[in-house]
Amino acid sequence: MRAILSLQKLFRFNVAGHQSSVGTEVLAGFTTFGAMGYIIAVNPAILAATGANRADMITVTVLAAMCGSLLMAFLSRLPIALAPGMGSNAVFAQVVVVKMGLSYGTALTMVLVGGILFTCLSLSNVRQHIVRGFPASIRIGLQAGIGLFIAYLGLRSGGLIVTDPSGGVAFADLRSSSVMVVFLSLLFIAALVAARVRGAMLLSILAVTVAGLFIQTSPGHVMTVLPAQAVALPRAPSAYLFAFDTTKFFHNFFLVLPLTLYFFLSDFFSATATMIAVTRRAGMMDEQGNFMNSRRAFLADGLASIVGACLGSPTVGAYVESATGVEAGGRTGLTTLTVAILFGLSAFFWPLIACIPPQATTAALVMVGILMMEGLTELEISDPLQSVSAGMIVLLTVTTANLMIGICAGCFAYTVMAVATRSWARLTPVFLLTNVLLVIYLVLVTYTVN
Repeated sequence: MRAILSLQKLFRFNVAGHQSSVGTEVLAGFTTFGAMGYIIAVNPAILAATGANRADMITVTVLAAMCGSLLMAFLSRLPIALAPGMGSNAVFAQVVVVKMGLSYGTALTMVLVGGILFTCLSLSNVRQHIVRGFPASIRIGLQAGIGLFIAYLGLRSGGLIVTDPSGGVAFADLRSSSVMVVFLSLLFIAALVAARVRGAMLLSILAVTVAGLFIQTSPGHVMTVLPAQAVALPRAPSAYLFAFDTTKFFHNFFLVLPLTLYFFLSDFFSATATMIAVTRRAGMMDEQGNFMNSRRAFLADGLASIVGACLGSPTVGAYVESATGVEAGGRTGLTTLTVAILFGLSAFFWPLIACIPPQATTAALVMVGILMMEGLTELEISDPLQSVSAGMIVLLTVTTANLMIGICAGCFAYTVMAVATRSWARLTPVFLLTNVLLVIYLVLVTYTVN
């Protein structure tokens, strides 16, 4: 606490000026960390699909979250914590590396370029024009489609969804104790979220991990295998530091450009929505919808993705879970600094984190996916331009496990419906440019990759 008091004085977080106290800010930091700490276990589990070492990915996740939160704390002094983004990490692993067959370094280069674009736009007023120029239904459809895709990945990795003899999808056998505990974890986390228990996802992961100590997945093998030591020096993820593959990025430039823009746009819109939501709840927003140090906050978010890419991480962005810290009284960057310190300390417990079985993260992935669909309520269902375009993105993303096909279907459907109804104002230059890039992508993936 004495060290935190010294940091508070050194960096002038002006706790008293925000009608708060150091103790309240620290408590709010613990609350935020408890709500978003699940990413330490979930992000490495998702990135493991690329062949990445899970222990290394724990260190990468922790460093990216710590650096991103430090940038936000010192640049904007807002109580908004950052970490590798859910959604972006799934696209990074499953779409870019697994589906498209591109290297981890190429994917990192895409994240880097997206972060640079974000940072440049954060320093200009162009940001507002992009927000207004991109259809809300496409943005909502993207978020919901990826949310369902994440939930599907969670069910698959946890063993609740299996492949039947005919090659289709089937529900697993509940007579298996491991399947039953995962199924019960879905009900457990639903109850925790409904009761508004802070840290619900982290508690669910912990509960299944502990239960796994007594559950056999096969004769002589339990679900959770404890490590020889609980605490150890963090692994140095040297293979992922500055591991950019610019050669393959430029060689496949037009093929990767739409997805590069996705990394940029997803972070861009997510950051905008998250910062508005958190600052509004904290009472830091004026009547015009502006909040304190907004330009610095967006700059911190953009720089966080650049730093994260250099560390080997997918896009780093603001977490809406920061609202839990705000509810606990957090009002300054001291809350975010506390989160960063806690992420840093967690790196020393990587052996324990690495022993968390895939079944333990299933409920968290499913719940994150479900929560990402909340934007669908904002759609005007009676307006085909909104409902059909968003619905196509969600439907095709989930059924084909191909995000880009979903994006293409949704954007093209929106465009032809706008032309058919002569709604020319909806076809903004930003959106039309997106359509052109998607056409180029489809041509390349059809006649080059296949």
